[in-house]
Amino acid sequence: MTQKRILLIGGNFYPELTGIGKYNGEMIEWLAEHGNDCTVITTYPYYPDWNIKEPYLKKAHWFSKEYKTTNSIPANAVKIYRCPHFVPENPSGLTRILSDISFCISCVVMVFYLLFKKKYDYIITVSPPFLTGILAVIYKKIKGGKFFYHVQDLQIDAAADLQMIKSRMLIKLLFRIEKVIMKQADMISSISEGMIERIKQKSGKNKVSFFPNWVDTKLYYPLPEKGALKEVFGFKREDSIILYSGAIGEKQGLEAILNTAKSLKANPDLKFIICGSGPYKKKLENLKESLQLQNVFFLPLQPAEKLNMFLNMADVHLVIQKTNASDLVMPSKLTAILAVGGLAVITAPPLSSLFRIVSTHNMGILAEPENQNALTNAIKNALNHVDGTINNNARNYAKNHLSIDEVLKKYVQDMDFV
Repeated sequence: MTQKRILLIGGNFYPELTGIGKYNGEMIEWLAEHGNDCTVITTYPYYPDWNIKEPYLKKAHWFSKEYKTTNSIPANAVKIYRCPHFVPENPSGLTRILSDISFCISCVVMVFYLLFKKKYDYIITVSPPFLTGILAVIYKKIKGGKFFYHVQDLQIDAAADLQMIKSRMLIKLLFRIEKVIMKQADMISSISEGMIERIKQKSGKNKVSFFPNWVDTKLYYPLPEKGALKEVFGFKREDSIILYSGAIGEKQGLEAILNTAKSLKANPDLKFIICGSGPYKKKLENLKESLQLQNVFFLPLQPAEKLNMFLNMADVHLVIQKTNASDLVMPSKLTAILAVGGLAVITAPPLSSLFRIVSTHNMGILAEPENQNALTNAIKNALNHVDGTINNNARNYAKNHLSIDEVLKKYVQDMDFV
């Protein structure tokens, strides 16, 4: 790619450590390090706690500008415009949509401002929030440039399938807006085969690029001495650690972890850890108390410098989703688990793309979603799996298919061909 001026409009960005913000931040940093002039319009960081923290809290009521330098080209800093937006304390389907709308309204101010600046060659929006695509369409119509629409999560489909939004009229309206955005995009990309097929049906486009979530395999890698790592985090060497690490939200169905913990509580060495934050964490903590579970532990998100050790500590990783979400969301947490050679129990229905890719490469133990017995039996199976085959397959898949350099090089090639 010759040097380009790139504008990203996205609701999540650096310094968020999980989810879409992580990938948006790493993508723009990579593009800047490869010589591009990058600008971002985004929110103040709030995910996954749904709570804006310092040093942003005092200025989050208004617009601000900052710069993020890159490692290899310090002079080629990323320009970041942050916009105020509504952050609900207890996010629901409706309040999430209202949050997205408030961000898009704020974005109008910044997009209008940039209309009087030098033209951007590429405008990238990342959904969710899908409504940012409208702003990219407007910019493209007035200033030109190519519009790339990347879908991390089929937001409206998930809201409808999971009944997070119950108004059929509102759902139909949102689908119409989404179709307009997709029609105007010069390139659409997404992270899984199942999502790509849905997008083709919705947009009428024959080509949708595969742009999977990536992982830095140099940052996340297998470590020896699992027992010593357990002691670092306050557990015993002989403990068997079952770990869920990631966002704690509605679409995961994490109550199943506590129910399995209850059925296996006779084994004192079996420890279930739920690490992360999110709107449903308090609900799970209350459920733990009502079930009187002593083998379940809640931990906060781990700092980046400790995350590789933390993931390596686990004997079994849990990647859990509800049935309706399995082909709409490719779990971002899975990439780091694969990179460390983790043994993962993954819930996915047999017809989903997630099921196909895991079974084809034998890199995890699959279980039927929302089936308590299936989850419990899969965890038991994983605890008895000692030959390391799945662990090795997971690491090899991450190195061969999910390396950040390989994924982003392919994405840039697709951009240049448009």
